[in-house]
Parts: sequence; structure tokens; C-alpha cells
Amino acid sequence: MSKRKKALFLPVLLVGLGLFGFSILAKIEAPENSNKNIIKRSLIFTALKQIHYNTVEIDDEFSENAYHQYLKNLDPNKRYFLKSDISKFNKSEDKLDDEVKNTVSTDLYELSVKIFEQRRGEVEAITEEILSKPFDFTKKETILFDRDEMKFPKNEKDRYDRWRKTLKYAALLRMNTKLKDQENKKKAAEEKGEPFEPTSYEEMEADVREKVQTNYKDVFDFIKKQDEEDHYALYLNSLISIYGPHTEYFPPEKKEQFDTEISGHFEGIGARLQQTGGEVKVVSIITGSASWKQGDLEANDIILKVAQAEEDPVDIGGMSLKNAIKLIKGPKGTEVRLTVRKPDGRIVVIPIIRDVVVIEESYAKSAVIEDKNSGKKIGLIDLPSFYVDFQDRNGRSCGDDIKQEIIKLKGQGVDGIVLDLRNNGGGSLGDAVEIVGHFVGRSPVVQVKSKGAGSKTLKPETNNRQYDGPLVVMINRMSASASEIVSAALQDHGRAIILGSKSFGKGTVQRFIDLDRMSRSNEFKPLGSLKLTIQKFYRINGGATQVEGVTPDIKLPDTYAYLEVGEEDLPFVLPYDKIQPAKYAMWHEQLPIADLKAKSENRVATNQVFNIVEDNALRLKKQEDKKYYTLNLDEFRAEQKKLDEESKKLREAEKTHDEFDITVMKDHYPTSKPDSVIEKSAEKWSEAIKKDEYIKEATMIISDMMVQ
Repeated sequence: MSKRKKALFLPVLLVGLGLFGFSILAKIEAPENSNKNIIKRSLIFTALKQIHYNTVEIDDEFSENAYHQYLKNLDPNKRYFLKSDISKFNKSEDKLDDEVKNTVSTDLYELSVKIFEQRRGEVEAITEEILSKPFDFTKKETILFDRDEMKFPKNEKDRYDRWRKTLKYAALLRMNTKLKDQENKKKAAEEKGEPFEPTSYEEMEADVREKVQTNYKDVFDFIKKQDEEDHYALYLNSLISIYGPHTEYFPPEKKEQFDTEISGHFEGIGARLQQTGGEVKVVSIITGSASWKQGDLEANDIILKVAQAEEDPVDIGGMSLKNAIKLIKGPKGTEVRLTVRKPDGRIVVIPIIRDVVVIEESYAKSAVIEDKNSGKKIGLIDLPSFYVDFQDRNGRSCGDDIKQEIIKLKGQGVDGIVLDLRNNGGGSLGDAVEIVGHFVGRSPVVQVKSKGAGSKTLKPETNNRQYDGPLVVMINRMSASASEIVSAALQDHGRAIILGSKSFGKGTVQRFIDLDRMSRSNEFKPLGSLKLTIQKFYRINGGATQVEGVTPDIKLPDTYAYLEVGEEDLPFVLPYDKIQPAKYAMWHEQLPIADLKAKSENRVATNQVFNIVEDNALRLKKQEDKKYYTLNLDEFRAEQKKLDEESKKLREAEKTHDEFDITVMKDHYPTSKPDSVIEKSAEKWSEAIKKDEYIKEATMIISDMMVQ
């Protein structure tokens, strides 16, 4: 992929990179008698003190928070360390601040790594012993998955039982899959009138244990391959996590992976992942990627196992994100099968053919929806991300593309426009400001505040207003950062109806600092990079988008409405606050929000799809609060069957809105894509629009606005 195209994805992760100068970061000398770890720690905390937006006192409270975060990161499921080990570590609980301030070392890091390696060896022997005997899946017992309620094992017997249940659950998942496969094969054979030879339960159970054993040998091998750089990076990240959830140290190798892996820049699945509580969680899906095209992998899915095509799956529970990524990524055209746990508790296998990201799918696009029932023509603009090409002035930017889409829709004589920012994780701040200007002109859009400085109000450079008509902006729980800036500004101006559910609540800006550029000594380079928060966003009404996000004028049910998936649910998050409002003028026409909201609520109350979405949201919350899971095979299979049936309700309730005539606007930008590919993409989007109940409601609100 060209450098120009790579640049398009960077702002999705880091908003507004060019707003802050770092000349204050002078190069520093290494402390006396220092090693590479001490140098890294010294450089990192110098940068944090000077430019991180958050001011953190390095005191005993910091030490205690960092200490407990380190234990969570090192042994998230509390399966390795014993209670007696924690007693030894506790001596350092209030001393980590001295280590940071005075460059003295506690023995926590070295001692924890040494004991962890010892416990890993013991656990490896335990797993072999446990898996040498059959599991009794008829026994009525459960496993605790709530890490906050877990305690470290009191003794070796307690740890043995924890691992027995862990391995039994892994075997249970595989046993369920084997039984389902056998049932499907039997059914297929019966339909064809062919004989069927079932595999005995005993054979399947023995095979399952063998596969789990092989799997965990791989897991332990991965752990053994962790080097000093990996270990100390985990320790450092535990210390600096107190500054906020988006602050992270990247060793040299990991920074390179950040730029290329699981972000649409390589041949793979195109999903952004993060490790949380020892599990690999899907954060978002890259538009145009293999996962996006396949359609089943979604944000908030937990990846449990990874298989290469028909090979045996590898359990990635407890595996580092770096090693999990190595299993997931791969060449174009190869298949990876992900076993995931959905937020509702379903365990499903998702096959994905790896591919390069189709970059064009991430660009803004528009369509005209002609509603035969109302006679209205509604323009729809879909913006998956706030992209810009930092390396090519003549390259594409979403600000200019949105302008072109508006011009096309006006040329079609639309009665109103719907701007779809659902699942848009953000991107270029400059383009977000420009897009708001297309609808309000040269008026304030957002306030930006840096550490130790006053706020700066950003507005479009010119009065480039393109559209004055009815406007609805769609957001959901996964709309973040630049999406929140746009929707908040249009809401504060009274310019648009904001429709959907509360947004994510990310109102901060991050930037990378190359530690090599801070160090005078070349002896220990490369040292890696630090990602840290440099600014905070505020609405023009003075309120932060941080944590609070944007509350829509008209709410619609959201599958993730009650789940802990927003910014406020992250550890050590920067709080919501307010500053002075900016000076701005409201839109000249007051929106009849109360009337529009009442009409929408009446429609939603009788809409079967929205009712099911609300039921599903409540069901997902109940599942999230669940602490214990059964280890009884019959009970597990009955639960999975019930979950499958409940998940089908929404798909069965979906209907195609045949009253919609969809005309997808052609891209104004030159493309080398064949006409057949362009037509197929337009056809796919048209079908999706016709089945989207949220877009249908948005068009109804536009119609209501027209009759006011």
C-alpha cells in the first residue's frame, strides 16, 4: 500500500496531531549508574510531567494505584500467583513513587518476574496432570469470570482447582462444537439417505483434552518467549496508566506493529484490537476490510480462539496481544477462523478470508432516498471516518468530499439531508471543523485546551456554507472524538437534530513522542515511543465532550446502550468539566425538537425492530453482569440454544423498505476500480439502506420537519 494511503488511517487513532509544539522537551542526560530501563522510565516521566494534559501527583496514592494495576496486567485472571506471593509484593505497594521520583528501584519488578516464571512452570505441570484424566461434564459446577470478585488462590490446592475449571471450560467449548458438528453431519447424511458412523462420546472427550493440552503448551511457549523488553514494557505501562487510559509506552517493535498491524495497513482481517482483563477485545472494524465485508465480527466481541482454516484452534486467553495478533494476521486469500464470545454470551465461530483493506470503502459517499409513501427525496451522506492525507496536499480529505456530496445531493433536489456518523471513531480535527462549516458557515465549532494554557476556539477558515435545509445527524455509542465534535457543534448551534444514542465520550487528543529524540546518549537506543494525551476538547457551549459525550435530541434504542463500553468505563479516565462558552450565534430557525421527539417516540413505541433492540440491550446488560458460568455440558448447550434463538428474533424482524428507491451518487474522485466493482458496492449499500430501521426513522424525522 502506498505511503499516501497509509496516512489516511492515522488520524482515526490520533486526532489533531499538528496543534501542539514540543520544543519544551529538551534532551536529558541519563542518570548515573543507569541501565536501559531506568533511562526509559526517566524519559517517560519527564515527558509526562511536562506535556501530559493530566497532572498526576507522584505520591503514595499513585504508587498504590500503579501497584494494583501492575498485578492486574501481570496476572489478570489470578491463575498464577498465590496469596503468599502477593504478601511479598505488598512491601512495594507504597514505594513505587520513590522509584519514579528518585530513580531508586524497588524489588517489585525483578521479584514479580522471577516468581511469575516459577509459577508458570508449576502451572504447566498442573495442566498436564489435569488433562490426563477425563472431565465429568455431568457435574453441576460453575466457574467465576468476574475478575473483581476473584481473589488470588490461597494455596496450591486452590490454584489447582482454578486451573481445573479453566481447562474444563476450554474443553467444554470444544466439546460443544464437536457435538454440533456431529449433529449437522448426521442430519446431512439422513437427508441424503447415506449411512452415518458417529464418533463415540469417549473418543470426542479424549480428543478435546488432547487439543486443549496442545493449545496450552503453545500458550506457555508464547509466555516463555517474552523477553526483558516485553516484561518491562508491561511494568512501565502499569505505572503510566494512572495518567489515563490512552497513555501507553510502545517498545520499538510494538510501535512498528501499531503502525501496521490490525489497522488496515496489512493483509489481514482489518479489526482494531485491545487487551483488557487478559482478554482480546474487538474495539472497532475497519471500513472496507475483510472483517467489514464478512460482517459477523463486531465491536465488543471477545476473541477466545484462533484457527488457521481447518486447523485446530489456539486458545488465546492470557496470551499477549502481540502474540495473539501474530496468529490473527496473515497473507491475503488465507482463512482465519475466530471463536468469539458475543456480548450476549453466544459462542460463535467466524470464518474470515484475509484481504487488504479496500480503501475506497472508507471514503464519504451519498445516496438519494426517494420515499414513495411520503413523496420526499432525502439525501444520505455516510462518513465512516474523518480521513485526510497528511502527505499529499492534493490527496483526499473528508472535508472536501463531504462538500462534493452535498453539491451532488442539492443537484438532485433533496428535501433534507441525513449525515450518518454511526460507528465513526474520529480522525482529522481540521476536517471536522470544515464539515461543520458546510452547514453553519464561519462560526465557532470547538474549543481546544492544552496543559497550562487557555482555550483556543476553532472555526472554519472561510465562510464555505453549502447547505441550509433540514438536517439530521445520526450517532451511536461507537461514535467518538471528531464525530462528537461535529454532532455537538451542530447541536449547540441549533442547526441539526441529533438522532440515536449517547456517543462514546472521548474528548482528548493523543500524540506520539519518540524517546530517542529526548535522549543525549546513543548507547541504549532505540528506546521506543510514548503515546500521551496533550489536549482536551470542549463544546462551544463550554461543556467537555470527555466522558459525557453527546446526548441526542431524539433517542433511539441501541444494542450497547447499557453496556460498559464508553470512555467513562475506562480506568483512570480524565473527568468531565466545563470552561467558559465561546461566542457564537444560534441558527436563524429554531428547531421544533419537542414536537419532532414526540412523533418519533410514538413511531418507535410500535416498531417491532426497535422493541427487540431494546430487549436485546437489556439482555446484554444482564449477560454482562453475569459472574458465574456453568461447566455442565447439558446446561451449557441449553443456554447456547436459547441465546441463538433470542439473537434470531432481530434478524427475523428486519424487513426491507420497498417504498425506498435508492440512487447511489457516483464518486467525484477519479478511480481505477472496474465499473462492475463500483456497481456491486452501490448495490450492497442500497440493500443495507433499505433494511436499516434507523435510517428509515431519520427520513421520517426529515419529513416531519418539512411540514412544520
